[in-house]
Amino acid sequence: MHREQQPQSSTTQIARKLRHLNLGAIIDAQGREIPITEQMILQACRQLERDAQPRRRLFG
Repeated sequence: MHREQQPQSSTTQIARKLRHLNLGAIIDAQGREIPITEQMILQACRQLERDAQPRRRLFG
């Protein structure tokens, strides 16, 4: 029994198109739906890590 497979490029293109669906979306001030990207999540995590670092006290 031989199963026909989709070409890799087609599968990859579909995966890229659907990828944002798992990450959700935000609504901006104008009511537009903005997909949440992996890059947005990584940037937010980096910011949280920076904010969680103890600050060095200069005085006292």
